[in-house]
Amino acid sequence: MALTDKKRRFADALQSGASKREAAIAAGYSEKTASQAGSKLAKDPDVIAAMGRQIRQRASAQAEVKPARKVNSAPAAESDSGGMVFAEFDDPRDFLVAVMNEQDAEPRLRVDAAKALMPYIHGKVADQGKKEARQDAAKQASKGKFAQGKPPLSIVKG
Repeated sequence: MALTDKKRRFADALQSGASKREAAIAAGYSEKTASQAGSKLAKDPDVIAAMGRQIRQRASAQAEVKPARKVNSAPAAESDSGGMVFAEFDDPRDFLVAVMNEQDAEPRLRVDAAKALMPYIHGKVADQGKKEARQDAAKQASKGKFAQGKPPLSIVKG
């Protein structure tokens, strides 16, 4: 599931120091079920990832900012997830690997990058049709002990 507005508000309230119940109420959940919703949301992977991103963004905002390398004197474009600079990659394969390995990126984006990267790393399993595969298997089976012998001579000298 994606990070919904309620989940984002819950993560923000937890980051500000509220308890799970108070954060659930602030996110818009009913007061009667706020304790259960808060406990459930605190374990949600999307909420945990959002809180981790918020912590890393705060830490990176405090750290020294390095200028990004520009390509063709165009301004560097930053992604919404983690501030990864897209302009620093000349090779699409390197870019897909970086997106796939980026811990701050949304999980769905990382999975899509991995899917797009698959043809670059692994070839197709079936590069040939069924008939060709059967013929190749028959050729492999006919080698060795079960190999076909030489045909008889057809020329008779006499």
